[in-house]
Amino acid sequence: METLAKWDVRIDCAKRTVHLTAPDGQKVEVSAIEPSGCLHQMEAKPTEGIRVVCEYPDVFPDELPVMSFGLTNAPAYFMNLMNKVFMEYLDKFVVVFIDDILIYSKTEEEHEEHLRLVLRRARDHKLYAKLSKCEFWLDQVPFLGHIVSKGGIMVDPSKISSVMDWKVPEVVKEVRGFLGLAGYYRRFIESFSRIAKPMTSLLEKGVPFNWTKERQAAFDELKKRLTTAPVLTLPDLTKSFTVYCDASKEGLGCVLMQEGKVIAYASRQLRKHEVNYPTHDLELAACCACSKIWRHYLFGNKCEIYTDHKSLKYIFTRMS
Repeated sequence: METLAKWDVRIDCAKRTVHLTAPDGQKVEVSAIEPSGCLHQMEAKPTEGIRVVCEYPDVFPDELPVMSFGLTNAPAYFMNLMNKVFMEYLDKFVVVFIDDILIYSKTEEEHEEHLRLVLRRARDHKLYAKLSKCEFWLDQVPFLGHIVSKGGIMVDPSKISSVMDWKVPEVVKEVRGFLGLAGYYRRFIESFSRIAKPMTSLLEKGVPFNWTKERQAAFDELKKRLTTAPVLTLPDLTKSFTVYCDASKEGLGCVLMQEGKVIAYASRQLRKHEVNYPTHDLELAACCACSKIWRHYLFGNKCEIYTDHKSLKYIFTRMS
């Protein structure tokens, strides 16, 4: 309390900021973010050169023992640390996102060995997990808004409840918020861009807000598609992929499949210059778009791309 009074410290809980007065009389504002226990396990760098630390030597120690909350790039730095620690196991039986570690295996015996390897590696690097926040031996697990299981990947019902309860937008900002939230699950919705087109037209500059029956129908249809979203299969990089793509004057659409099962849907609206494309170029643009979207799956793997425009089969035989 003496320190707070000495430097005229004022804490704004609503804005999560701290206001204080520097020795030279200047006002200093420090912002905070939501704390995460994982950052406390990282060794911090020396504090020389940090303005706030240098000006308040009686508040800060000579060296911070762990990574502090709210420092710029702290989450990215921790993500880099986790990738380095588990580099040997990544995409083999481990997926890491900041402080979330997902371990997957084909058999129970294999899973037991994978758990032992991951926990040993974390202990060797002095990274510790809270037991109450850990779950083991699960048939399905929620991860980044999805439910992942041996049957595939599906939308987490608890995460789309806010979409289903979304009231009819009254301003453009609410339309943008709804489309952003629903768009996170667009890989589950076939022809997402075509369905959402009446609503996305409201986001264009200079378009007055007018909530028509067509936009209400699109709003309701997106809600319906999210509640009836299919279970998508998980890709196997050791097998070939099949891509179906199509184009029209409304947009481009494509489906990524493997052994007859859908892995993901993708679609987008036409850009302004693409509206003037002839049919041949539109169909080719759809092939290029799907190859770009799913390049992380297709690169280095055998794939077949199907289109209903026969002349494209000769694209590789044309003389440049």
